[in-house]
Amino acid sequence: MHSELLYELALTLVSGVGDVNGKRLVAYCGGAEAVFCEKKRSLSKIPGIGEKTIDSIMSQKVLSRAEKELFFAEKNGIRILYYLNSDYPKRLQHCYDSPMVLYCKGCADLNVEKIVGVVGTRNVTDYGKTMTDRIISELVDDNVMVVSGLAYGVDTCAHNSALKNGLTTAAVLAHGFQTIYPSVNKSLARKI
Repeated sequence: MHSELLYELALTLVSGVGDVNGKRLVAYCGGAEAVFCEKKRSLSKIPGIGEKTIDSIMSQKVLSRAEKELFFAEKNGIRILYYLNSDYPKRLQHCYDSPMVLYCKGCADLNVEKIVGVVGTRNVTDYGKTMTDRIISELVDDNVMVVSGLAYGVDTCAHNSALKNGLTTAAVLAHGFQTIYPSVNKSLARKI
């Protein structure tokens, strides 16, 4: 499994592949590792896969980058969720352009029955804070997971309210785990 994960990660690092073409390559070749073992001529027959992408796959330089990613993930307790695995969010598996790989820290089950996403302004008013807290506190009996983006404003209010009310919360980050942005939310990220 560990070696297959290496190839799954490596495929996401190939220049010019992206999530849609990455999934297409996996479907045509039968798996991520098979993509890197495929002959150049066979890869060239796959719709949407150009010569530059094929050259990047054939060079296999991304494998060393993927090894570094795996090492970082293992060292920092980060789970890597591949789009074909059972722990990958089922709600995303139906989206043709969903990420091939998600990086997840913590133990939240991303396939819980009820999830509410909270998005809003970064310049939240006192009324907005009060309403966010009120709405989330009313979800306690329904055992809802609260998902937001860990940004300033409403996102921060939503995560704090979920934690205060004993609800599971997950932060979807637009960046990696090397740095938490905004930095004022580092302690909140640790609590999540």
